Amino acid sequence: MGIVSTDIKQKTIQKEISLTGVGLHTGKEVTLTFKPASENTGFAFKRIDLEGTPVIEADANYVTSTQRGTCLEKNGVTIQTCEHVLAALIGLDIDNAILELDNSEPPIMDGSSKFFVEAIEKAGIHEQEAFREVYEVTDVISYTDEESGSEILVMPSKEYQVTTMVDFGTKVLGTQNATLNKISNFKKDISDSRTFSFLHELEALLEHGLIKGGDLNNAIVYVDKELSDPTMEKLKEAFNKEAIAVKPNGILDNLTLHYPNEAARHKLLDVIGDLALIGTRIRGKVIANKPGHFVNTQFAKKMSKLIKNERRNNVPNIDLNQTPVMDVNQIMDMLPHRQPFLLLDKVFELSENKVIGMKNVTMNEEFFKGHFPGAPVMPGVLIVEAMAQTGGILVLSTVPDPENYLTFFMKMDKVKFKQKVVPGDTLIFKCSLITPIRRGICHMQGYAYTNGKLCAEAELMAQITKVK
Repeated sequence: MGIVSTDIKQKTIQKEISLTGVGLHTGKEVTLTFKPASENTGFAFKRIDLEGTPVIEADANYVTSTQRGTCLEKNGVTIQTCEHVLAALIGLDIDNAILELDNSEPPIMDGSSKFFVEAIEKAGIHEQEAFREVYEVTDVISYTDEESGSEILVMPSKEYQVTTMVDFGTKVLGTQNATLNKISNFKKDISDSRTFSFLHELEALLEHGLIKGGDLNNAIVYVDKELSDPTMEKLKEAFNKEAIAVKPNGILDNLTLHYPNEAARHKLLDVIGDLALIGTRIRGKVIANKPGHFVNTQFAKKMSKLIKNERRNNVPNIDLNQTPVMDVNQIMDMLPHRQPFLLLDKVFELSENKVIGMKNVTMNEEFFKGHFPGAPVMPGVLIVEAMAQTGGILVLSTVPDPENYLTFFMKMDKVKFKQKVVPGDTLIFKCSLITPIRRGICHMQGYAYTNGKLCAEAELMAQITKVK
């Protein structure tokens, strides 16, 4: 189980595009604008109708309510019913997008993701430089809601797949299943599956004034009880219709089903949208039994926490006794650094986009003479320097004559120190490319580990220059 860097490039949209409609629960007109976003942004909602245009990231930890759709809240600012928009983005394999809204809820459109998918395709998809990271599932991870009996689990699979099994325990809508084996089939098989509700739910929503935008064009209504005259009148008024009847298949006659299992397909659409809130793509098969927004988002929170811990403690599994890919003499053939400033002893792994190296920290290091003689601690800047030297091996391995090049820092970003490093510690460094190496410029994510824990991390940018 773990986070892996893929050779798939991240994607955003080519240009901005807007849709206008009505929010299902607010009943208010709203314009949603999809905008391109830079690499590693993920998805974020922006409320342009509020002062300071606050941004709410699509993050499971901001979920506050799942009563009627998934609601996010950050610093008192809310986004309601975000799941259909997010499902469209995942379904079209997008990684980064800004979603501007001039109200709290995206337009419901026809209750599916179809119109969002069409808009994104019209805007075009742009491939970016950064590689996508995925969380590879190697063990079964599950979440069960004891109260409802709903369960979601994810198991190992070569690609992201989703199966939903729904059982509403009613005659009109019994057990249904839906499966998506490839995300590339989302548009064709899932995107036009519309939201649905039961008559008894609809009555409660009408009573509480919660379904203002929902004219009967955007919801399948399953009639699970006798349609009384007062209810009939309320529905006519609410949906501005002169007559309403029930079809033989038990749904109101406002629309025709796209598929016999449209309800299960829509639940699958909701699962994809809600699990977008994990913030990292999953390589695994999701099986959701009786899914709903509560169980979906609880599972997303659990996965998000697991991935965050994994990032923090993703210590490379290195046998320090194995023959290294490069020993210190080979390192000195490539790097210009020398004692006391060579801070790398061995390289254990070297590929096109990743390098793993190691340093034994001994009491004989020059810097311990002054930092601090009574309580020796390795300076944080030297840990970052050692990390950069490891990254230097990665970038210099791309030229045939590395001995004729020098490596210079261009930028350090998001530098964090977690644990102190003392004499006797062994430092393991891992550097992975964030974007491909271009014109000798290397942009990488570096991690340093000791005693099985992350002790430092940084985003580094360096450039190699030929010695004149």
